[in-house]
Amino acid sequence: MPKLGTRKLYHLLRPQLKGLGVGRDRLFQILKANYMLIKPQRQYHITTDSHHHFRKHKNLVEGLYIHRPEQVWVSDITYICTRKNPMYLFLVTDAYSKKIMGYTVSESLASNGALSALESALKNRNYKDKVLIHHSDRGLQYCCHEYQDMLKKHNIRCSMTEKYDPYQNAIAERVNGILKHEFINGISIIDKELWRLFIDNSIGIYNSQRPHYSCYMLTPDQMHKQNEIQMRTYKKSENEINPILT
Repeated sequence: MPKLGTRKLYHLLRPQLKGLGVGRDRLFQILKANYMLIKPQRQYHITTDSHHHFRKHKNLVEGLYIHRPEQVWVSDITYICTRKNPMYLFLVTDAYSKKIMGYTVSESLASNGALSALESALKNRNYKDKVLIHHSDRGLQYCCHEYQDMLKKHNIRCSMTEKYDPYQNAIAERVNGILKHEFINGISIIDKELWRLFIDNSIGIYNSQRPHYSCYMLTPDQMHKQNEIQMRTYKKSENEINPILT
């Protein structure tokens, strides 16, 4: 995890750093002096096509209090690889624990990739007796008949963003950003099967080893095994909290 971030690095190394008399602020100073602080980078690539004839569903999670794992799943698609060799990562993430429940890597934006990620998530579902909401944007991949039929088959309620606002699907956007900027950014792989192995490894590390701030520094796997901790919220600004996460 070479781009983990100083706060999480401090959390993992705290016992060793304490013996050296190094606190969090001192660790920041040491990393800065050695040009090791992470500079965030932003990449944009449109993956959502909402101009289609399929039914678009209402937003069921706005204002919803999310208090347990597998209460809400969020799905999204992110662009990886290069423009010469495009690849797309389809993700299904648990909103409460931030655990990536299912995923697939595809060479196209076709709905098959979204279906494969959902099938993977369903195999990893632990609380099958609980009500589950699936939240996504209004992309063709999630509105198509095949995807909606899969949700209905497993009694999963469908929720969608109602306007183009990244904060309406903030958890999915955040997890996308973590994978791209901490694991994928700067990696150059041409072989597509090797890309898939790399993504498998990255998501395994993300779920089981990476402390997550919104999980109070638990890993997503640890957070997913309990329901007593109240999830942290992401803020739109200093004075506005996104209702999807409160």
